[in-house]
Amino acid sequence: MPLSPERRSAALAAVTAVALLAASGCSTTPGSDRADATDAALGTGGNARAASSPGGLATQHLRWKACRAPSASEGGGTAPSPLPGGTRWQCATMKAPLDYAKPGGATIDLALIRAKARDTKHRIGSLIFNFGGPGGSGITGLPAFAKDYEKLRSRYDLVSFDPRGVGLSDGVRCQNARQLDAYFAQDATPTTPAQEKTFTKGLTDFAAACEKHSGRILPYVGTTNAARDMELMRQVLGDKKLYYFGISYGTELGGVYAHLYPKSVGRAVFDAVVDPTQNSEQSSLGQAKGFQLALDNFEKDCLARGAACRLPGSTPKEIQSFIIDLLNRIEKHPIPGIGARKLTGTQATNGVAQALYSKDFWPYLEQGLDEADGGNGALLLALSDSLNGRDQNGQYSNLQAANVAVNCADSRERYTLAQTKERLPTFRKASPVFGDYLGWGLMSCSRWPVKGQWRTPDVSAPGSAPILVVGNTGDPATPYAGARAMATALGKGVGVELTYHGQGHGSYDSGDRCVQSAVNSYLLDGKVPAAGTVCK
Repeated sequence: MPLSPERRSAALAAVTAVALLAASGCSTTPGSDRADATDAALGTGGNARAASSPGGLATQHLRWKACRAPSASEGGGTAPSPLPGGTRWQCATMKAPLDYAKPGGATIDLALIRAKARDTKHRIGSLIFNFGGPGGSGITGLPAFAKDYEKLRSRYDLVSFDPRGVGLSDGVRCQNARQLDAYFAQDATPTTPAQEKTFTKGLTDFAAACEKHSGRILPYVGTTNAARDMELMRQVLGDKKLYYFGISYGTELGGVYAHLYPKSVGRAVFDAVVDPTQNSEQSSLGQAKGFQLALDNFEKDCLARGAACRLPGSTPKEIQSFIIDLLNRIEKHPIPGIGARKLTGTQATNGVAQALYSKDFWPYLEQGLDEADGGNGALLLALSDSLNGRDQNGQYSNLQAANVAVNCADSRERYTLAQTKERLPTFRKASPVFGDYLGWGLMSCSRWPVKGQWRTPDVSAPGSAPILVVGNTGDPATPYAGARAMATALGKGVGVELTYHGQGHGSYDSGDRCVQSAVNSYLLDGKVPAAGTVCK
């Protein structure tokens, strides 16, 4: 299964901002290539703008209280610690229409978290974060990354949420931990008819479990409804405009919001930008190239350290040949991993991909490959578990279930087995390491019980305030070209592109002072950087 855009995790065990199963492209069904976000949304009927009224829910009063420890579906852990100065995190529940076409009908409870601004006298409003996925929990994500945004808390309440279908917000449930262990260990790059049968049965069983346990909400978890939820959130929080920081998939969500509600956009930043002009197949192919580029950079960095590099080879190509050979060996003969669990070829590939999300993880990748060559797959399996949302106790967050549910609710494409195999050579050419893995992932939505909304989302936002779009030239999950495409698609005078020459997924949390200064100046003081600004 391919990787979906996600923010890099802060630690190996982080589950709020890692890549996951992507619902990738499948054969296009008849109809227009681009589904306007104002077209009929899943399960709502009618025009999205006409169906967006939340009824009397816009005047609801939120009851903020101390946050408890995250649930297992959010990744577990302890209650968030107080921020510098003693500010404590507060949590609340907001009600939203399950179906925006029926604002007086059934509701869904959305979990929110906030840390109040330090300077209440000069407070601007609420700065709402989405950390990506889709499927990442904002309830755990915001406290985990809060130190990166402490400067922004000077004038903003920092706010995030579990989007519908995620974590505490009626999180999508599919298979249990035992079933997921088997699902993620199976061969995701089949080479024989028997393996293909097992692979497709795995997809069928997973989708059936999701429908069995969460069929009620599956039609309503798409990005359009999540954008409507943010507009309702803006109103309930009492803000005249939406102030927003979207990372990875959060940039797509922000783009759809801007299209639906351009006049409501205040100051917004998109970091690690999804290309809104690409369908799911093009996006997966772009990721194959992006992860290959990141791996090439990792190999060059290892060689630059001379004898300190633990991997065999005197050129990047030789190191890559070693990695490919190692992955092939593990695929044929899984090696000891953690406890009774062995490391399979698919999990080893997962582990390599996870470590490429941040340059901080490169030492773990080098160590993990070296140890796996010696027969110890524990570290690569730990990295793979982190990617899949599995904790050390064997419990899974609902990240993978929500990710597939949202992506398949959005994408209308469904690939057959034959169509997938037809495209594999193109994927292999793009990446000899990740090509097969991402190519086979095109079938991720092939058994899904809910139809998708669009081939690509409409993010055009005429009349919106400027949106700062930040692209990282070394980003593996959301390749750099996506930033330019998003800025263009938002429209003239709306999308303002900033380029960061770096490594890893995202830019602001890299610590680069140039990027952070530009973003902070815009969000705090309204100073829009010149279009085309470059940070090195």
